[in-house]
Amino acid sequence: MNVLPKCPKCDSEYTYKDGELFVCPECAYEWSHLVEEEAGDVGLMIKDANGNMLQDGDTVTVLKDLKVKGSSLVVKVGTKVKNIRLVSGDHDIDCKIEGIGAMKLKSQFVRKV
Repeated sequence: MNVLPKCPKCDSEYTYKDGELFVCPECAYEWSHLVEEEAGDVGLMIKDANGNMLQDGDTVTVLKDLKVKGSSLVVKVGTKVKNIRLVSGDHDIDCKIEGIGAMKLKSQFVRKV
């Protein structure tokens, strides 16, 4: 019998497979078994706009002008961001940008240097 993995978020044993994803009916978390196998205990699997794997401490370059919400500041194309930290969520990069301060960025708008 095939044993399905427990939910990585709530540790529920009542998971089921829906196409390529596993789904937890208790917390509604969805994940890919391929990501789980590749990642192991490595952590988050986040890629930049070109498909390169990002890691904590990497340096990235911004690929398009990004408006800073709630202010008139703009992060310009080509801005280098050093020492990034990967987090889970929609905006998956925490960083500090010189002249602006602490920010969260989406990995789809950066390229690894």
